[in-house]
This record gives sequence, structure tokens and C-alpha cells, in this order.
Amino acid sequence: MTLITELLQIALTAAPWLLLGLVIAGLIKAWLPERLLQRWMGGRGLGSIVRAAVIGMPLPLCSCGAIPTAIALHRGGAGRGPTTSFLISTPGVGVDSILLTSVLLGPLMAVVRVAGALVTAIVTGLLVGFTREAEAVAPAATAGCCSSHGCHDHHADTGEPSGLRAGLRYAFSDLLDDISAWMFAGLLLAGVLVTLVPPDTLAQFSGGILALILMAVVGIPLYICAAAATPVAAGLLLAGISPGMALVFLLAGPITSLATLAILRRELGNTALTVYLVCVLTVTVLVGWLFDAAVALAGWNPVEQASQVQELLPHWLEWLALVVLALVAIRPVRRRVMGFY
Repeated sequence: MTLITELLQIALTAAPWLLLGLVIAGLIKAWLPERLLQRWMGGRGLGSIVRAAVIGMPLPLCSCGAIPTAIALHRGGAGRGPTTSFLISTPGVGVDSILLTSVLLGPLMAVVRVAGALVTAIVTGLLVGFTREAEAVAPAATAGCCSSHGCHDHHADTGEPSGLRAGLRYAFSDLLDDISAWMFAGLLLAGVLVTLVPPDTLAQFSGGILALILMAVVGIPLYICAAAATPVAAGLLLAGISPGMALVFLLAGPITSLATLAILRRELGNTALTVYLVCVLTVTVLVGWLFDAAVALAGWNPVEQASQVQELLPHWLEWLALVVLALVAIRPVRRRVMGFY
């Protein structure tokens, strides 16, 4: 019974912010055409890499959803560096995951997560940009996508913005279908961690550079979208790991997947793939280590911050948002009420 209570509490806390994130994602989808992205990401210098990282962060795409967009941008003239930067920043954070991080882990963790994803994207994009052009590698299977339609070209249209209704249809059909199963799995795992794992159990394995490296090694091949990774990180943090380890998981898990690595190898070559992996591992571990040091020095407590944020919304609003999300996630209801498929 305690597990159900904890699971429900986490779901209620997350529901309003996830709903708001989906609405914002629909607005972005409706009003940001890909031809505009291609113009902003043109070139091969540091400016293009930074722009690609900043532009990719709010876009409503998971790791597999970002792949077709990145390929289209690269083949449309974007350099290796900006393409890599975009591939990292886009699934690393999004409007939905930023809001969820703020409410489940605290505003401080949300800011650091955004900064960490930005630094990882820029540094990796810059170094991959120095690698030489390589001949295309034979196509590889892109296993590990969000769902059966998770690798569809969600953002590859090159026309004008498709309108508000089309944007909301994308957010509450394709995007929601992509993340709903992972969100449920993430919430369930978070509930298990909070309920069954005493806080001092994982604390003995926490701290130090080796623990951070282990968290990055676990997260890099794992596919989990940014939104679903957030409740898992919250559960791990409450179970006793350090804030830096939680941050490494939040960074390394969403920005890489087997599909991303396979496509990167095919499009940019083995050298670029090696640089990509080394950079992601090194930068995320370094960011986590610096965050642990800063938390210890300043005496910050992300868990206390999160509890304060969770008290901002009335209970009835949380229930309303959770019911709306549950109904929209059911396809027959969504088709009948909203006309979305």
C-alpha cells in the first residue's frame, strides 16, 4: 500500500508540469519550422555549435525523435559540430523535463541540468567538429527507440509552421505516446526506490569519482527519455546517492542511446563516434563532480528545495492534470474527444 501511495504522490506532483510541458512543446512544434533551424545552424564554427545547443534544448524531441531532424539538418548543410551539439542538447532536456526537474528535484537541480547539458553539447560538438570527414559506414539497426513509431521524422517537414492544432496534435499524440510508457516505468521505479530502498543503502556506494564514472557508464547505453529519467533520478537521490550522481544520470541517460550511437557512426564515422563517447563520459562526470563539490561547500539540499516547490499547487489541480493526462493517453478517448490520432 505504501508503494501505491508513493507512486500516486509522485504522479500527482509531476502531472501539472508534464501537461504544461506538452502544451509548450505543441506551440514550439507549430511555430518553429525546420528551414529556420537549418539557417541558424549553418556553418561550422563555435557560434553555430552554441546556437545548435541552445536551439535544441527546448525542442520536444527525445533521443530517437531528434535523430531524423539531425540527419536532415546535417545533409542540408549543418556542420559535424552543430549536428552533434544538436543531437546532445535536444534529447538532454526539454520544456517538459525542465519543469519536472524543478518540481521533483528542485530549481537548483533544474538549472544545473540545463547548464550541464549545454556544456556537454558544446564541448562534444566542438571536438567532433575537429574530426575529419569520413566515408559513410554501412547502415546499422537503430534499436532502442522510444516506441514503435519513435523514430518517425517528427520534425522533418520543411514547410511553414503547420498551425496550432497540428502542433498540439503532435504533442498529445506522437510525443505523448513516445514518453508515456517510459514515464510510467520511471514513476514506478521511483516509487519502488522511495518505498523499499532505505536512504543509507545507496549512500555507501555514493561519492567519489568512481561512483560518478559508474553512473555515466550505466547511463550512456541506456535509453530513457529526459522526462522519464527525472522521477528515477529523484528516487535515486532519496535513496541515498549524491546529487552529482543523480545529475550524471540525468545527463548521460537521455542524451545517448544505441540508436543515437549507430546513426552517429553511420553519418560521421568511427572517429567522431569515439570522440563523442569520450566527451560525453568525461564532461558529464566532471560536471557531476563539480556539482557534488559545490553542494558540499554551500550546504545546499536539492530534496528540501523540491519539497518547497511541490507545495505551490493546490491538490485539486494536481488531480485534474493527472486525470486529463490519463484520459489523453488512452487513444480511443483521445480520438473521440480531441480528434487526435
